[in-house]
Amino acid sequence: MKELLRTTDPLRLARALDLLEQHDIPAFQFDQHMSVLEGSIGALLPQRLMVADRDHFMAGAILRDAGLDE
Repeated sequence: MKELLRTTDPLRLARALDLLEQHDIPAFQFDQHMSVLEGSIGALLPQRLMVADRDHFMAGAILRDAGLDE
């Protein structure tokens, strides 16, 4: 697994997941519940979008084309 995107923006993350799903690239959202574990400190913690090693290049190209890369 490789990290494709790290963001605190839930809309950016949802859009990226949707785009990858449209292209049949499985993606996994990591760290989505970390704020709860940190005790609600009031800070937005970054979430990661992960893809398989073999899909990383294509997934990165899809996000770049959509303007979602960082």
